[in-house]
Amino acid sequence: MRIMSAHRTPDEVTEYSRTAASRGIRVIIAGAGAAAHLAGVIAANTVLPVIGVPLAGGPLGGVEALYSTVMMPSGIPVATVAVGGSTNAALLALQILSIADEDLKYKLLEHRARMKEKVMKADAEVSER
Repeated sequence: MRIMSAHRTPDEVTEYSRTAASRGIRVIIAGAGAAAHLAGVIAANTVLPVIGVPLAGGPLGGVEALYSTVMMPSGIPVATVAVGGSTNAALLALQILSIADEDLKYKLLEHRARMKEKVMKADAEVSER
């Protein structure tokens, strides 16, 4: 985990991005608010999958970060989750990694089963009333 800024530490972001694969990183999650250019700058400097997490806190409550993250130019994709969607970003990264990792795929399936069970239990409790 690192803290970097596309605008305040551009050299560090570029170096991090360009060397990520050689350091064993396979997916990058980049959270950024306001102008939210971090995910795009990272994606421009690596072919690894990049997941952008727009963060609330800017003058428009995160909408500006969402638009900045979603509106990437053709050829430099960034997968984007909801404003503040760090959990979904982590799950998406795990899904990407599970393509080559059967144990991880099994754990994700177990997680989904637990989520289903939680909803089914809540439904049963409401239905009993």
